[in-house]
Amino acid sequence: MRRGNCKLSIENCKLKIEEEVACADQFAICNLQFAICNSSRAGINPAARLPRVNRAARLPRGMVLIVVLVVISLLSLSALTFSQLMLAERRAAEVSAAQARARAAADSGVEMVRLFLVRDREEQNELGGWYDNQRQFGGRLVQYQGDGEYTDPKRFTIIAPNMDDGRYGGLRYGLEDESTRLNLNVLATLDEKFGADAGRGILMGLPGMNEEIADSILDWIDEDDEAREYGAEADYYTANEPAYRPKNGPLETIEELLLVRGVTPDLLFGTDFNRNGQHDPGEPNAEDIENVENIEGEMDRGWSAYLTLYGMELNVTPDGTQRIDLNQDDMEELYNQLEEAISTDAATFIVAYRQQSQPYTGSRRGESFTGGQLDFRRRGRLKLGSVIDLIGQSVSVRFRGQQESTVLEPMFPDVPGGMNLYLPILMDYCTINPEPVIPGRININQAPRIVLAGIPGMEEELLDQIIAARQTNPVDADTNRRHETWILSEGIVPLDKMKELMPFVTGGGSVYRAQVIGYFDRGGPTVRIETVLDATKMPPRLLFYRDLSHLGRGFAPETLGVGLDQPGSGNGG
Repeated sequence: MRRGNCKLSIENCKLKIEEEVACADQFAICNLQFAICNSSRAGINPAARLPRVNRAARLPRGMVLIVVLVVISLLSLSALTFSQLMLAERRAAEVSAAQARARAAADSGVEMVRLFLVRDREEQNELGGWYDNQRQFGGRLVQYQGDGEYTDPKRFTIIAPNMDDGRYGGLRYGLEDESTRLNLNVLATLDEKFGADAGRGILMGLPGMNEEIADSILDWIDEDDEAREYGAEADYYTANEPAYRPKNGPLETIEELLLVRGVTPDLLFGTDFNRNGQHDPGEPNAEDIENVENIEGEMDRGWSAYLTLYGMELNVTPDGTQRIDLNQDDMEELYNQLEEAISTDAATFIVAYRQQSQPYTGSRRGESFTGGQLDFRRRGRLKLGSVIDLIGQSVSVRFRGQQESTVLEPMFPDVPGGMNLYLPILMDYCTINPEPVIPGRININQAPRIVLAGIPGMEEELLDQIIAARQTNPVDADTNRRHETWILSEGIVPLDKMKELMPFVTGGGSVYRAQVIGYFDRGGPTVRIETVLDATKMPPRLLFYRDLSHLGRGFAPETLGVGLDQPGSGNGG
């Protein structure tokens, strides 16, 4: 090979290498040509130095392919891992977004309850009422597109425990009156108002309760450090490990009772682990709770089903104005209020009754009121212990210009059945408590048997009569049943017994508990909220809010009401 040709070949190879065009085999051939050219210049026969070509010398070509395949495989695995990670992140984002939408649906249910409670009683009843109203509270669609199409349907349902013969059983679509429960925060004051052991007596109605636990609960709530007969105060709790002190004040949550001596989770919560208000398959049998009889299932939900911190009622007339305080000092103002709200006869009778030094007990026959002017300069000396103190009373009154007093016959006769004519009006407009809100009284129309049984003076026979006679749903009840005095007017209890019960009972409260479930028609995350709303304020205020989503949906889809709504049904929200 000529020297010039060798140089050209070498330069061409270098050029190809520099331009990164030549492959590995071409580079090897160039090196071989370069060696032959050098041998020629040295006078050496290139053929003599040329080694025998072996197929094994071609292995680098295969090695490069293997390296390339390995690199491609690693890159593919990395891309697959990255793709799977991104898909997982996307799925997590979708679940998180769905969870947020389900929560928004549940919160929409809470706001719907607030809006419903803003309405007056008549409007609520026209809409089906708050007690059992599937149209208002079952499977309500949250989002509806104006073109008539449902997209990603999400709903809320509001569920409460049903009542059967004074015991919890089944479910309904509606709210739960907090006055059906025993308000723990008023118990400490009962002893002062109604005598020793009144608070303990009410607590003793709970299954599995004993005197030691009852007194310990009251000691935890009351303000002093003096232990009750069977109770426990700071000296007991500070000896524990770790040491702590009793609250000596109102409870903030029911769960705080777990700090009280003798209170266990089994007693407080029963076996209703998912807090759905019923005993589900897989949950333990409440009969296994130590020292508790559970034949009727009262302890399936534990004491928490019967206790509250929020029960109270508005002390107002049906139109929302303050009731007339019959014990006020200004007799002329009392007369004017009663005359406007009820009648002139009723105003005259009640003011005359107040101006007596004591109830009339004479033998003179009473006469009907035919006119006469009261002397408002005379102060009111007789105080009423309850509105029904007026029932069956005659009144001795001296009208202006008269020398002798007149005895008026009872304007509110003690005649069962006949009381229905006047007692609802008296209870609607009159009170002996000037406070705008009355806490702690128990709803005699809806409270479970266990809570009613703890009321002082509530014998078992009377309890059976009340439960057998009552109508649970307030929408179905007549005007007389709005008040606790229906058991008097319908002859279930005599007047004296009604006076004994009245400080503890009411016809209904103004605070409501709701369990709201937000969910999707097509499955997905579910959010379950438990909340308490106070309708003694307008708009209703939120007293309690708890997320129960970690306990699961709690209810079957068909129970929640999937598919109840259709476009144009009027229930789409």
